[in-house]
Amino acid sequence: MEVATLFTFIIYLVGMLAIGIIAYRLTNNLSDYVLGGRRLNGSVAALSAGASDMSSWLLLGLPGALYIGGMGEIWIAVGLAIGAYLNWQYVAARLRKYTEVANDSITLPDFFENRFHDKSKILRMVSALVILLFFAFYTSAGLVGGALLFEASFGMTYTQALWIGAIVIISYTFLGGFLAVSWTDFFQGILMFLALIIVPVVAVSKLGGWQTTLNAVGEIDPAYLDAFQGATILGVISLLAWGLGYFGQPHIITRFMAVKSVKEIPKARFIGMTWMVLALFGAIFTGFVGIAYFSVNGPEAAISAGAHETVFILFTQVLFDPWVAGFLLAAILAAIMSTIDSQLLVSSSALAEDFYKGMIRKSASETELVWVGRIGVVAIALIAILLAYNPNNSVLNLVGYAWAGFGAAFGPLIIFSLFWKRMTRNGALAGMLTGGITVVIWDLLSTPPNGPDGTPLPQSEAIIPFGLYEIVPGFIFAAIAIVVVSLLGKVPNQEIQEEFERARL
Repeated sequence: MEVATLFTFIIYLVGMLAIGIIAYRLTNNLSDYVLGGRRLNGSVAALSAGASDMSSWLLLGLPGALYIGGMGEIWIAVGLAIGAYLNWQYVAARLRKYTEVANDSITLPDFFENRFHDKSKILRMVSALVILLFFAFYTSAGLVGGALLFEASFGMTYTQALWIGAIVIISYTFLGGFLAVSWTDFFQGILMFLALIIVPVVAVSKLGGWQTTLNAVGEIDPAYLDAFQGATILGVISLLAWGLGYFGQPHIITRFMAVKSVKEIPKARFIGMTWMVLALFGAIFTGFVGIAYFSVNGPEAAISAGAHETVFILFTQVLFDPWVAGFLLAAILAAIMSTIDSQLLVSSSALAEDFYKGMIRKSASETELVWVGRIGVVAIALIAILLAYNPNNSVLNLVGYAWAGFGAAFGPLIIFSLFWKRMTRNGALAGMLTGGITVVIWDLLSTPPNGPDGTPLPQSEAIIPFGLYEIVPGFIFAAIAIVVVSLLGKVPNQEIQEEFERARL
């Protein structure tokens, strides 16, 4: 590794820690720590939501999928773009207003409890448990991505790389809370965007232009050029269904809750969607161009088997000056950090606000709650590190499981709670449990067993032999459970219905 690359990389890390220290001085209470006092402007909210959403998946997982599967993998990106737009268009403003109407709720479990006037606290407890469960897997995906980056770039062992990346992220999240997370995500989102535009453009230029690139990929395998090659109806549905996950991702939804006013939402939507679509194109073309580049340039540049998620990292090493490479590698770390910090913050807020204050110590002071949240950041991160210890973990697989869990458990619950007045507390609980449990069971039944040599058998050998993404049945069953159980129960009381009307835009 060139000294120049390492130097620029360190400059970036120091800058992120400096933001954490500044935000520490601006954090006075739990609302500041968890939601930044609801004072984000639209631009910061948009890029922060995008950066925390995309994570290492955008720079490692998606390019890697395109590198081994060609254009047949673009349906994930299409589904995500549609889902993100619908989330900004219909959920963002309504949720921002309703969380304020519902006793100024600052976390999702807080909102569910206040929305349905749940005195039993069961909604708060179950939703907080769902957050802690699936964020453990989601955070571990980011840590795996960070370890891959440090391992491939600096010649470290996987374990060393895992701990170094984790320490940096924990440090500024621990210090600054939501403000540190949002502002670092803002700058990281810009860096990710620039990296995903620069890398494929330079690679195509090196290959001699777009047509030359297409010809090179077609000569390797014409199937790489066809988005429908080998596609099945269930396969395309599964990839598009990633878009359903947006409605239930706590680390994205909290950005909607933190915007300083509903009037900021249209601007945030425009900025966020523009950023997202261009970044997705960049990631797609990075993987696609990688097929041509690493084949054309001979075996010395070829990506080893199983290392397809390092295609972006290899591009930075072979295409750029060491100084530029340092900042491009920092973009990968930015993607990883921007998601993990948000996940740690939401998880720690579930511990502080929903468990500690909600069930253990109702009279806890604001300072006490902030420190419980900070301790929670460290505890949750340690659990995620343990889950990430297996170097054979795939970033895409880990993200996919957690994404489905949140999408199915919280997605229908969020949508119905915002737009259906007749929904009840029991309906909300039934939907959340049904969605989360369906994802866990479906994944177990859809995973083929290992053969005698330890390698997984074909999908046809699984109990559920068709590879339908678990978010699809989870989302559908959760929605059905919400409607059926709500209709079987009593109509919500007048106070709940009046709050629902006040939350209308």
